[in-house]
Amino acid sequence: MTQSVTAGAGAVPAASRPESKLRSYRRLGKLDVFDYYLSTPVVLAAVLLPLTPGLDGRSVATLVLFLLGQVLVIMAMVALDDVTGFRDGSDIANYGPDDPLRNKLRKPLVAGTLSEREALRFAWVCALAGAVVWALTVALAPHRPLWALILLGLLYVVSLQYSYGLKISYHGFQEAFLAALGLVLVIAQYGLLTGEFSGFLFVQGVLFGFGPLMFGVYSNTNDIEGDRAVGRPTVAVLVSPRGNALFIGALSAAEYLLSVAASATGIAPWWFALVMLPAGCLRLRQYLTGFRADNIMGARRIGFRVHRLGVVLLVVANLLVGAGVA
Repeated sequence: MTQSVTAGAGAVPAASRPESKLRSYRRLGKLDVFDYYLSTPVVLAAVLLPLTPGLDGRSVATLVLFLLGQVLVIMAMVALDDVTGFRDGSDIANYGPDDPLRNKLRKPLVAGTLSEREALRFAWVCALAGAVVWALTVALAPHRPLWALILLGLLYVVSLQYSYGLKISYHGFQEAFLAALGLVLVIAQYGLLTGEFSGFLFVQGVLFGFGPLMFGVYSNTNDIEGDRAVGRPTVAVLVSPRGNALFIGALSAAEYLLSVAASATGIAPWWFALVMLPAGCLRLRQYLTGFRADNIMGARRIGFRVHRLGVVLLVVANLLVGAGVA
């Protein structure tokens, strides 16, 4: 039996339910896009060595709880983003029949596999559970530096306002938020474990945040028409196609140049820029795929590979530092 789901932008026809509710909720929470959750392996590698005294049970439990909390908070954030995108019609435009490169089932509200009420209930349950889990994380953590607590609290509040409520991403801050989210996940987690601020971990947090940012800007490039129609001012919407290409090229170069600067100034070991070079090369390939081969969605897919490779390289760098390689 067919049904239609009505949003603020109109009705979207949906075929009979093609998958289970559980799978639709998994899609709503974007559990297949786990890239932010990789902050925990990066931080674990930074504190793992030397093995004496090593990680105690309290530290391990803090890492596990922090990871669970970030999964819940980010699921709430992306579910609320889907609700807003459905209401204003941008997701219907970006995942509609005119865009065969997008899988409509990834947006359960557009596909009709979940109702708006179900999506909102899922989002707020995840948000409440995330707050509880992060409160337990802070209570259990070996250290509670004030700066880490403030950053974690701000991250929680701002994440839920990303595209819902205050709609931060609708006021020109989307790109900055994507990078800042990754940065805070790394340094706040590290602060709770060690009680310290580390310039090297700050650099790693910025590099980590560049990963989601750099597949986000390619998504924005693909979604210009839909975002423009609802007044979502991404850089891709605000500037010319050439200006957008220059912006993304500048971001691509800045990412690797940050590791070079960290090595040159002593914030990172001298060899850090060499370790990160493979990710820089793959980032260049991403840019050429998107703007020379005119394959924006292909470039977006490469972005996931760049980020995951970058995480592996950050883990290697941290293990080398922990092993005493200067």
